This record gives sequence, C-alpha cells and structure tokens, in this order.
Amino acid sequence: MTEFVIEIARLGALPFAGVLFILQMVSREFGLWMGQHRAAKRAGEPEGVGVIVGGMLGLLAFVLALTLSFASARFQERREGTLAEANAIGTAWLRAVAIDHPRAAEVARLLETYAPVRREHVLAPLDAERLAEIQARSDTLQGEIWGHVSALVRERSDPVAASLMAAVNDVIDQSAVERLAFATGMPPTLFWLLIGMTFVSMGGLGYQLGLRGLQLRALSVVLIMMWTVVMTAILDLGSPRLGDVRTSTAPYDWTIQGFAGGLRIPPLPPPR
Repeated sequence: MTEFVIEIARLGALPFAGVLFILQMVSREFGLWMGQHRAAKRAGEPEGVGVIVGGMLGLLAFVLALTLSFASARFQERREGTLAEANAIGTAWLRAVAIDHPRAAEVARLLETYAPVRREHVLAPLDAERLAEIQARSDTLQGEIWGHVSALVRERSDPVAASLMAAVNDVIDQSAVERLAFATGMPPTLFWLLIGMTFVSMGGLGYQLGLRGLQLRALSVVLIMMWTVVMTAILDLGSPRLGDVRTSTAPYDWTIQGFAGGLRIPPLPPPR
C-alpha cells in the first residue's frame, strides 16, 4: 500500500490530491448511507452522534497541526543543511586556493567538481539507484580530497594546513548531515494515522448528516476540498523527494559561481 501511495505521489501533487479527495467523498457517502439506513429504523441519536463527530473532527485538526509542525521542521532542516554544506564547500575552497601548494590546488579543483555532485543530490528524485550512484561519486571525491589534505598535512604541519584540514573535515561532516535530512521524510505511522483519521471523520460526518436526513453535498465538497488542499500541502512539505515543494539549490549555485572567479591577488598599493 505504501508503494502504491509513493507511485501516485511521483505523478505530482494534483493526482495525489485527486485520489485523496475521491476517497474522502467515498467515506462520506458511505457514512451518509449508513446514517440514512439507521434513521429509517428510528435507531439513531443525532444529538449524541453530533458530539462524537465534533470530537473526531477536533482530534483530526490536532493531528493535522501536529503533522504540519513535523513537516515544517523537516523542511527547515533540509534548507539549513543545504546552506551549511554549500558554505562549508566554499570555505574549504577559499582556504585551498590561498595555499601555494600543488596538493592544495588539487583540493580546490576537486571541490569544484564536488559541489555540482552535492547539488545533484538535492535535486535527485526518489530513485534508489540514482541516489546510490550520486552517493558513490560523493564518497569517491571525498576520499580523493581527504587523501590530498592528509599528504599536505604530513608535508607541512603548520596552522595553515591544519585550517584546511578542519575545513575539509567540515565538508565531509555536512554531507552526512544533509544525507540524513533528505533520508528523513514523513514517518509512515504518522502518515497513515492522518489518512485513517481523515477517512473515519468524513464517514462520521456523513453518518451524522444521514441521521438528520440531510445531504449538504455542496458544503461537504467544499469542506473536503479544504481538507485535501491542506493535507496535500503538509505531506508535500514533509516529503524530501516527492511533490512540488523542493529544497532550493541556490546556495550551491552561488558557491559554484564563486569558483569561476578563481584566485585574484591584487597588487599592493604604492608606498607613500
């Protein structure tokens, strides 16, 4: 079932919202039929059912708020991780080009190759093979960069080399942080809790209307549309590689643009 939901979500937010809307309408119509059937036997208690349905909708609103808080926090983690990693790459590159050594120059060149790979990692869809291939390239480049830094530190154990080593170590650490942020999506338990409570609440709403002999389809459609839009936006926000809400790669773009300028050492001003 989870794989089926993922396949629908791959198509975009609109198909997912359409399926969610239809299933809610089906739940509402089923509850309406049950309520009408119950009312025909004069066994319904509309007032008591109204209290219960009100409680169900209130609990659903609470779970929706909880899910929104979780999704917003995960999205913010991905944004902050992207910025931190791009800044770490830029810092390491600046320190590498400032050192007049062949090893440092090679580190700078590898970092220029590494940044687009990390940008591709952020943009990659939910495809295990492609993600594994991107991660393999990242690991290879990290190994080469660290190898050159290790050789440089063995040749010259001074604060300048140590600062480059610390910057490259931060680059590697930030890649792990970013990888975790993109691997942490909406927990299946929370997702199914929200979906299940939505269907039960819509069914309860239909049941209450059926007991009272009401239809109110137009208002019910508006209510379900509102729930669908909000739920789709929340689930989209909490899914790192699905939907239309994606993490911006602007920090990587800015870092890559900074590489183009290279190192420019301005001349000293004439002595006065």
